Amino acid sequence: MRLSPAGQRFYQEVQKSNGRISLAAAALYIAQEEYWDMDPGVYLEKLDQMASTVRSRLPRGRYPLKVIQVINEYLFEELKFSGNQVDYYDPDNSYLNCVLDRRLGIPISLSLVYLEVAHRVRFPMVGVGMPGHFLIRPVIEEMEVFVDPFHQGEVLFVADCQERFRQLFPQAQWQSDFLNGVMPKSFLARMLMNLKSIYIQLEAYKQAISVLDKLLLLRPLDTLQLRDRGLLHHQLQNDRLAKQDLESYLRSHPTPPDSLKIQQILAGLNRS
Repeated sequence: MRLSPAGQRFYQEVQKSNGRISLAAAALYIAQEEYWDMDPGVYLEKLDQMASTVRSRLPRGRYPLKVIQVINEYLFEELKFSGNQVDYYDPDNSYLNCVLDRRLGIPISLSLVYLEVAHRVRFPMVGVGMPGHFLIRPVIEEMEVFVDPFHQGEVLFVADCQERFRQLFPQAQWQSDFLNGVMPKSFLARMLMNLKSIYIQLEAYKQAISVLDKLLLLRPLDTLQLRDRGLLHHQLQNDRLAKQDLESYLRSHPTPPDSLKIQQILAGLNRS
């Protein structure tokens, strides 16, 4: 697989151990695939400046709820960051440069902005990949408090999260591990899965393939993503690449439920 310059930078970033990955830098390299002339350094500096403003307003005691209040007031009242409820599936909602420019995003991208500001003021927080909705929480063991950046930094407790889950999935069973923190690679994978779904819905298959290239750098053993990339290459008549991915999918997953369909596609590619 030949990577674009942005893809190469993304690869170098995610090769680091989870604890050393810069989420902001990796997210900007994802965005640079679409905005090729964008300078990631400009946006990293913008995050630094935002954090500097927050730092200047923090009280000496640094009580966690007070820190959250200060960040909330700055991001959501002063800068007017908000969830894009009008055009939720706009790809720009997932690109960090656009989120910082437009101050609009979806739960995970607004969470990323919040996490990066919090990290810079030495208030460690972590993403929480609850099904259907992304949250963040302070990394403080005795504190079960969650922040919802999509809803203006609303502070939630466990019972609130359970209620929100029940509203989204009335028939599903709640599991306590839904509120576990996610590591940087899992965070980035969820961002990429969102973009993949959006681009496939828009029939923007070339962009979807670019997203899958990065997803497979994070999850090289995820055979379903390998299959999906092969099917998208097939849609675009990239026969050699389609054959390569689909054959690899069958080799690594010899009896999948869709094996007949994949074999038929491969037979057609071999005849062409």
